[in-house]
Amino acid sequence: MKIVKHSGAVVNFNPEKLTKSLLKSGADAFTAESIMKEITDGIYEGISTKNIYKKAFSLLKKHTNSNAARYNLRAAIEMLGPEGFYFEKYIARLFEAERYETKTNVILQGNCVMHEVDILIKKNNVISMVECKFHGGREAASDVKVPLYVFSRFNDLHANEYMLFSNKERIANCWIVTNTRFTADAIAFAECSGINLLSWDYPEKRSLKSRNNHDCLYPVTCLTTLTKAEKEKLLLLDVILVKELLGNGLDLKEIGISPNRIKNVLKEVSELCKCY
Repeated sequence: MKIVKHSGAVVNFNPEKLTKSLLKSGADAFTAESIMKEITDGIYEGISTKNIYKKAFSLLKKHTNSNAARYNLRAAIEMLGPEGFYFEKYIARLFEAERYETKTNVILQGNCVMHEVDILIKKNNVISMVECKFHGGREAASDVKVPLYVFSRFNDLHANEYMLFSNKERIANCWIVTNTRFTADAIAFAECSGINLLSWDYPEKRSLKSRNNHDCLYPVTCLTTLTKAEKEKLLLLDVILVKELLGNGLDLKEIGISPNRIKNVLKEVSELCKCY
């Protein structure tokens, strides 16, 4: 059976890949199998992967909200756009979870020109700059021009001392983070130049996807018990991660959620923060 990807490419339907994603959401084998059967029964030649995803998400939500939320992770990260401002805050939270100090949107004068650095991170007295590249469409990729550009900015900054976190300090290295993927040339140049990369699927064991499954660093946009408008209100309150709502109904009350719904939201939050 041929299906159509987001990019328009036509590929063979891979039931094993879908089953694997259902199991990774936390669904048990019986649930994954029953959902898989219902989707397979309704599949047709030329169906889009978007429609398959919507059907799987809907069926997961009938079983458990938290499983649907995990399954929705990639779309939830896309909801941190369109400008990418909240994506930068989200990435800063990921580094903070690994005990980095962070600063966002810092303006620094380089040797040649002024630079706005998305995030500065510090750990073990080593400071790095982090450049975030947000894409609204998941088929978009950061090509080799991105690390070339970021590396030139780093070279304009790293020889200088700045008042960053405490005393005068230097930027020792750099990261590039994207919510989609890097091309092979971008990865090759970054590895050759000592640039750290982080994307949806890279590096394999510590990608955006795997960090969430292991560390429960889900954005609040994952939550299925909140509307889009309510999620946006939480982001405005600087509530970025789901786990920031653990046992905390005050922020939910502040955005106008009723007591009964607060219970439902906190239940999903608690279940979502039980990592695998």
